[in-house]
Formats: sequence, C-alpha cells, structure tokens
Amino acid sequence: MDWIPAPDVEKDLKEVVKNIDFSHVVLENIICFRSFDSSSRAIARIWNLPRVWQLALKLPPHYVIEVISERYDKLSEDNKRRTLIHELMHIPKNFSGALVSHRGRYHSINNRTVEKIFRIFLEKIK
Repeated sequence: MDWIPAPDVEKDLKEVVKNIDFSHVVLENIICFRSFDSSSRAIARIWNLPRVWQLALKLPPHYVIEVISERYDKLSEDNKRRTLIHELMHIPKNFSGALVSHRGRYHSINNRTVEKIFRIFLEKIK
C-alpha cells in the first residue's frame, strides 16, 4: 500500500469545517493522505494519535484522514463531502486524540445524521 499527501482532500475538509459547526476541530492537526492498493473495503478512514503517543512525543492531539483512492476518487463531489463529514464525526468534541465509534448516537446506520449535516453544508455554500 502506498500513501501520498492529499492537498485536495485537505482543501475540501477546510471548506466543510468552515461552513459547518465543527468548531472543536483543529484543522492544523489533521493531516490528509490518499492511499493506493488498499485491501480495505472502506472509502476513507480516520486515524488517531493515542494519548500515550502524544505524551511520549510531546505532541498535541492529531488525526489523519486517509481516503482510499480506488473508491474515494470515483465519488461525486457531494459524496466526497459526505464522506469527509462522516470521518469528522469520529472526532470527539474535546479533540483529545480519541475516536468516537460507529455505535455512538451520532452514527446512525442509515447515515441520517451525515445527510442532515450535509444539507446544512449545502445551504451555507449557496
């Protein structure tokens, strides 16, 4: 599997955060990568820097958003934004370096919450 920086994803991420109330997100501490040749079925993933590593490396919390090129790049612009919203929903309100699981109240099985946030985003960018 190969990884390269994804400045286009970072740009889209900034647009989403700017237009939706993700005020707890520290954009400077989110790094975006595009991966190739992944065997994962995912479209994108979020990676965290656990507290023990933050302490050991003397770093603040960081996250990596990885988009799987073979799946993500084929999506429409709207679905790319929906995917980024979904990944941002994994970041807890205290931006601690932890992750919010899919089992939480914010991740409904049919993605109603993602869709609701996406609709707010569309209204803001008009």
